[in-house]
Amino acid sequence: MIRFVDEYRDRFGVEFLCRTLRAAVRGFLTSRGYRAAKQRPASARQLRDELLVPEIQQLHAKHYGVYGRRKMHALLKREGWKIGRDQTERLMRFAGVRGVRKSKRVFTTRSDKAAALPADLVNRRFVADGPRKLWVCDVTYVATWSGFAYVAFVTDVYSRRIVGWNVAATLKSEVLPMQALDMAAWQSGGRLDGLIHHADHGSNYTAMVYTDRIAELGAVPSTGTVGDSFDNAMAEAVNNLYKTELIRQQGPWRTVEQVELATLEYVWWWNHERLHGELDMRTPTEVEQAYYAGTETLLSLTG
Repeated sequence: MIRFVDEYRDRFGVEFLCRTLRAAVRGFLTSRGYRAAKQRPASARQLRDELLVPEIQQLHAKHYGVYGRRKMHALLKREGWKIGRDQTERLMRFAGVRGVRKSKRVFTTRSDKAAALPADLVNRRFVADGPRKLWVCDVTYVATWSGFAYVAFVTDVYSRRIVGWNVAATLKSEVLPMQALDMAAWQSGGRLDGLIHHADHGSNYTAMVYTDRIAELGAVPSTGTVGDSFDNAMAEAVNNLYKTELIRQQGPWRTVEQVELATLEYVWWWNHERLHGELDMRTPTEVEQAYYAGTETLLSLTG
């Protein structure tokens, strides 16, 4: 009420606003009540709100402007604030920020009916008991003023960490997905013995040049079905969040190179700063660090 009167008092006058709105809005303050409230010193709650609102605006902008109440609440607690979820929602309204809504999925799979297809070793169970056990892969696209940019991601199922990615102007297997796979393999020490590599039936993942590379690295190929997002649901979810949180938020895009630079920054944020609800509001990096720390502790105890 105070804020509303402050905003319109120069245009309509305090007495007119309070008299008019008091007749229409039950419990609206009087002009005398308004002046008394303005003369009172700010309460502890007001002072805290004044500190938190710019903090929420700054944190929301830092995290791509995508966090809603749940993740903003978790982020504020990580930053050291003692705050409830309802209070977070109230202050987000004051700050003029809100979470981004997910967009509809777009299927980009083009199958090669002549290719011999690996079996589905995942069967929609996207779980792993540690990092570097199961990776899911998929391709999406971004429209730019100079043509399409195609984006390939390789995601570790255990930690949700994007372990490999590539942006290119072509869908060719030896260029787009293979370079993403090679990046992931390099970060894992060069060998992927026993790891399950899961993708859909897209021709860029079933091409011989790509499947040969999987075998060369020691990984085991697995595929879902064509046009069925559930058989590669986690990879589809990564694509969907990428399009929702980055591409549609910061477009339009001019060139493939601009998309590539933005994707580089986004992947770093995804791995090191983004809070994931599936990970109990932790980052992928934190989850992997906790896993390896626990493994080392167990080895020291049994050794």
